[in-house]
Amino acid sequence: MEEVRGASAWTEELASLVEDTGIRYAGEPIGISSPAFSASESEVVEGDGVESESLKDQVTEFLKSWCEMVTELGRGCRDILQQTVVREDSFIVQKLRGPVAKVSGRLRFLNEYLPEDRDPVHAWPVIFFVSILALTALNLNGGNDSLVMPVKKVRIHPPSASHILLPDGRRMAYRELGVPANRARFSLISPHSFLSSRLAGIPGVKTSLLEEFGVRLVTFDLPGFGESDPHPSRNLNSSAFDMLYLADAVGVNDKFWVLGYSSGSMHTWAALRYIPDRIAGAALLAPMVSPYEPSMTKEEMKRTWEGWLPKRKLMYFLARRFPKLLSFSYHRSFLSGKHSRIDKWMPLSLGRKDEILIEDPAFEEFWHRDVEESIRQGSAKPFIEEAVLQVSNWGFSLADLQVQKKCHTRGILPWLMSIYRQAECKLTGFLGPIHMWQGMDDQVVPPAMTDYISRVLPSTIMHKLPNEGHFSYFFLCDECHRQIFSTLFGSPQGPLEQAVEMSETSLDRDTEAQASNIASAKE
Repeated sequence: MEEVRGASAWTEELASLVEDTGIRYAGEPIGISSPAFSASESEVVEGDGVESESLKDQVTEFLKSWCEMVTELGRGCRDILQQTVVREDSFIVQKLRGPVAKVSGRLRFLNEYLPEDRDPVHAWPVIFFVSILALTALNLNGGNDSLVMPVKKVRIHPPSASHILLPDGRRMAYRELGVPANRARFSLISPHSFLSSRLAGIPGVKTSLLEEFGVRLVTFDLPGFGESDPHPSRNLNSSAFDMLYLADAVGVNDKFWVLGYSSGSMHTWAALRYIPDRIAGAALLAPMVSPYEPSMTKEEMKRTWEGWLPKRKLMYFLARRFPKLLSFSYHRSFLSGKHSRIDKWMPLSLGRKDEILIEDPAFEEFWHRDVEESIRQGSAKPFIEEAVLQVSNWGFSLADLQVQKKCHTRGILPWLMSIYRQAECKLTGFLGPIHMWQGMDDQVVPPAMTDYISRVLPSTIMHKLPNEGHFSYFFLCDECHRQIFSTLFGSPQGPLEQAVEMSETSLDRDTEAQASNIASAKE
């Protein structure tokens, strides 16, 4: 009994030291021998409350340990690279330091496009990897043809152009509409715009309208477009003289008019600058100038750029800085062998009237045929050249076309001669009329561009078109074409054939009368 009471007192004293749970041990006295364990490790020991470690916990701990080991291994490799490869005196750093510094210096201007609080060292790697992921996603999405609507394939048609041989040996393809050369009151030569061809001219103009005004319309393919041979080093000067050679070759002996639309207007500006003595006048519809023109004011520059899509801004940037990269974009769009909407192949934002027009099946048919002729040669080079011309230095300023009076008074001898007689002066610039038409809802060539042109060329005659877009006034619009011809040429007088026939008839009558008089006199 004393042993039992001693054991009970010991357990109570131990429980009071730990925690009084209200549970008292009433079993056999605890001996010195170790307690027996169950054979199963997964069972819970009665009265203990501790669960043994499961297989899931073991796997989790193993993975944690493995990740820690990999992390430490990566840190160790990084330390090795920093201490051996990336040191200032390492072989790799010595070899790559110069080229990397050179490339970094050339690309430093790109940092201007980053926010001020962003470190370029951290920002550009993020932008690079995000771009790679985006391109990968596009390629994966583009490979699923089952989700893509069927598209019209590009067809290459048999050659249909007339050709002339230029002085440098190139062949130029051209097309004539309207009245023949010997009957034309007015000759009109029109260079085409980007992603176009000689088939465009005045889109949808009727032959009857040309005959009514006595107009001979001559269009041609720019070098590398359509059926024209490429030019090894073309510029706007060579473009102007190509027009001059074309005029001489097709029998335009007098002055001729030039018509430029959209980006094709830069070739019209070049003709006014380099061959002004052969130009009677100019018609420009939605004329485009370089968006980087340095003589633009900040307000004009802002209004020009703000309405354009980001992709179009990127195309201009690439054309100015990295033109070779444009080939990738062109081969994925209009050189891919498939047709699409005009605002997809060329990243354009369109106004309401333009959106309605491009849904017209007649416009789609005309646009597809024009594109097929434009890309006949399948090369991206002429399109890259055209894009670069749009954003580069043209070699002249539009202000040079303004009529000015210049007198030769430089030097001592001309100055002395000017004391006794008036100095020899002459007018410079383009002396003929320049008409411009601008749609006020044009989002391709914004009105800010023509505002700039009107500022530097105040003699230009401006025709503002409310609610008209970039295409709506020029494409497939009979009334619009009549208004343009009436503005340029006045009232329609028909071809010269009537006047020639009348003069020939009167001449024949006079000849017959004279012959009869001579015969009667002899009798």
